[in-house]
Amino acid sequence: MKTLKDVSIGKTAKVIKLHGEGPVRRRIMDMGITKGVEVYVRKAAPLGDPIEIFVRGYELTIRKEDALLIEVE
Repeated sequence: MKTLKDVSIGKTAKVIKLHGEGPVRRRIMDMGITKGVEVYVRKAAPLGDPIEIFVRGYELTIRKEDALLIEVE
């Protein structure tokens, strides 16, 4: 299983499945990260956390802890 955390900077991935439950899953979906959407990893903070992604036409910063819940291909 490959997660969003594993995607290299400058690469694009397609979301397959969201893991997690309740409010955490809902928050990820509210940010526009849903099954089938393309996500481009733009950059990472100097210490690696958080990462900046481009999804649905806007930039989004997400913690690596949350990126582990997003399964991609």
